[in-house]
Amino acid sequence: MDTNTQPQIKKSLYKDFVEITKARLSISVVVSTIAGYLLGFNTDQPFQWSVLFLLAIGGYCMVGASNVFNQIIEIQLDAQMDRTKNRPLPSGRVSKQNAFILGTVLTTLGLIILYNVNPKTAMFSAISIFMYVSLYTPLKTVTPLSVFVGAFPGAIPFMLGWVAATGHFGIEAGTLFIIQFFWQFPHFWAIGWFLYEDYKKAGFFLLPSGKQDKKTTLQIVLYSIWTIMASVIPVFGFTGNLILSKFAAVIVVLLGLWMLFYAFKLHKEMSVKTARKLMLVSVSYISLLQIIYVIDKFLR
Repeated sequence: MDTNTQPQIKKSLYKDFVEITKARLSISVVVSTIAGYLLGFNTDQPFQWSVLFLLAIGGYCMVGASNVFNQIIEIQLDAQMDRTKNRPLPSGRVSKQNAFILGTVLTTLGLIILYNVNPKTAMFSAISIFMYVSLYTPLKTVTPLSVFVGAFPGAIPFMLGWVAATGHFGIEAGTLFIIQFFWQFPHFWAIGWFLYEDYKKAGFFLLPSGKQDKKTTLQIVLYSIWTIMASVIPVFGFTGNLILSKFAAVIVVLLGLWMLFYAFKLHKEMSVKTARKLMLVSVSYISLLQIIYVIDKFLR
């Protein structure tokens, strides 16, 4: 083999791996899990970098595997959409067989690694990948309720970090789950709005009413409000060891109002541009919220 082609092959394989595991999405999910871990970490104990490392690697394997299996199932549908037709599977760069092998290996590695963190972490990760691949993915072409089903595995990473740190699921992990659960609706419906025409080509109707109308935007507004309400629950002292100071709660509410502003703006303007902006703001919102929660914990 020409030595000049070896780096090209490696670069191509790396690119395909990044695309088929949706690296940017997977990393964002891992960051969410790490935030949950830091919130659950007992500051009276020595910090365990090894556990954090295992959580990050195992988490990426599981999320990456979910994305691989998702793309195997949707290969024909992805080929019909402009946004996805050049992915490794529909473009033919990666075969179904090789993708399935990769997904199986990632799942196995992920479960083994996360089991070594603690069994409950592995269990919730297994539930997440099952719901995403076996329920959410096939429902996307059947009913808009797929977003509701998909919100369950999507909300697990934040709470998973807490479970990894503490070894148990309680009111604290449940609260983190609820926050990310509600947040996903305005986030994914914003995506469903500005990608409506492209999704339509593959038969995906992810908006709650099935179309771009006031019923959809009203629900986006309502779920944005519920997200704000859920995000400040810890300030009232009802959530065990998950505590939020009043100052941090004010910042979290202001962040929520920022997202709510664009939800109302979409309700008023009904435009693709505003939906895209809401999506970007929602991503910033959940990231900043997690950062504020973590900083608030370690500054108290």
